[in-house]
Amino acid sequence: MSTMRKLIRPLSTLRSFLDSEAAGGLTLMAAAALALVVANSALAPRYAAALHAYLGPMSVAHWINDGLMAVFFLLVGLEIKREMLDGQLSSWSNRMLPGIAAAGGMAVPAAIYLAFNAGSPETLRGWAIPTATDIAFALGVLSLLGPRVPTSLKVFLAALAIIDDLGAVVIIALFYTGDISMTDLGLAAATFGVLVAMNRLRVGRLWPYLLIGAVLWVFVLRSGVHATIAGVLLALTIPLRPTPGRPDDTEHSLLHVLEHVLHKPVAFIVVPVFGFANAGVSFAGIGWTALTEPLTLGIGIGLLAGKLLGVFGAAALAIRLGLASMPFRATWTHLIGIALLCGIGFTMSLFIGLLAFAGNERLQEEVKIGILCGSLLAGLLGWLVLRIAPPPQEVRRSGARA
Repeated sequence: MSTMRKLIRPLSTLRSFLDSEAAGGLTLMAAAALALVVANSALAPRYAAALHAYLGPMSVAHWINDGLMAVFFLLVGLEIKREMLDGQLSSWSNRMLPGIAAAGGMAVPAAIYLAFNAGSPETLRGWAIPTATDIAFALGVLSLLGPRVPTSLKVFLAALAIIDDLGAVVIIALFYTGDISMTDLGLAAATFGVLVAMNRLRVGRLWPYLLIGAVLWVFVLRSGVHATIAGVLLALTIPLRPTPGRPDDTEHSLLHVLEHVLHKPVAFIVVPVFGFANAGVSFAGIGWTALTEPLTLGIGIGLLAGKLLGVFGAAALAIRLGLASMPFRATWTHLIGIALLCGIGFTMSLFIGLLAFAGNERLQEEVKIGILCGSLLAGLLGWLVLRIAPPPQEVRRSGARA
């Protein structure tokens, strides 16, 4: 009996960890840290060789960034659609505060980056890198604080990050697209049309959507538009309506089912593999001058100060003008802490940086340094501010919100 208990206890601990909100962010942190260790060890040549090795028509790094990340963007698209139609972003009143905060949190970091790189045409293309927020990292740090943070702030941060992801998808589609093949783009459009028709015809199985979605990914990859956009387009066609025979059971719609299936593989495989493949920065030969490069400063300060000023400033203005309400039981200190956590731009920032400076390893290294420094400082300061913040305000008897 005691032996059985010894076996069950670690399994229960593992299950609790995998089910926790912090797990995905902590796994990503571990993968990024491991990448840094490997890139600065005797294993560095093998690490680089493995990423550049070819599997069929593409390298391992290419499969990760264009293939695995398409699955990540599929999950992002599913979350955006669900929240917009049936979640926290389903009404304009709920969208107002996170929407305004997200807009400020994208505009100010981009402006700071452009200010640092105004005299360098070579690096101007990276203006969107500090505009992103890594929802897994940010929610992971937030979850470590437990009940010290009001639940409403977790909802606010998740909604803001989802809107932020939507903005990033639009930016990638509009500004980081290569030479366009009109033939493949037309085939991609026709394939997307088939998916829309399947939705309209109420196709009630997932596998036809996924099969046609794989074809869509191939055409989008060949068209010159970044292949991950195929994941978002597929997500938009997955039905949120109840499945046939269950008219009142929206929790078992195809969208909910697919989102549930993808959540753990994306959190514990896709995103950590991406982080491990792209966070490896070799510090050999890198001096303090690397930290003072306009590209590095624009990203680091854009994430740290830009997100703080943009998110907090826009949210505070909206609240003061009466356009939105302060999140339930939250204080201004809480809002400052959340704004700092929005400066953790790891996954999406790395992804945009790879697109912005594809083929330029020197600039990609500076991008990674800026993202790592800015995200680390933003995460630590955000955690510290929320750690010392006063406890969440009690609900007033009148029912008013703080």
